[in-house]
Amino acid sequence: MSREPRLDPAVQHPTKLAVVAFLSGCAEADFKTVRDRLELTDSALSRTLSGLEESGHVTVRKGFVGKRPRTWVSLTGEGRTRLASHLAALQQIAADALAAVPETTA
Repeated sequence: MSREPRLDPAVQHPTKLAVVAFLSGCAEADFKTVRDRLELTDSALSRTLSGLEESGHVTVRKGFVGKRPRTWVSLTGEGRTRLASHLAALQQIAADALAAVPETTA
């Protein structure tokens, strides 16, 4: 059963979209890597992850490496599905816009 592509309001903010897009390329990433690669502050990433976790897009796992606390995040299966649908909807919007542009002769 295939779903019609649709925009996902939970990832329309550029920061949220950047986080889920980054996480789509890996199984799991540590907080520091996501923060540094996306050039976010700790607080901005923390708030973003909280919202994405609440919406079911990501899971957050906390643990230790030696005696140092670490946080890892991963995209859920549902998060991957919703991201794919969101991107397909964006592509369709762009394709529809291009199709609506009249051809010009030079």
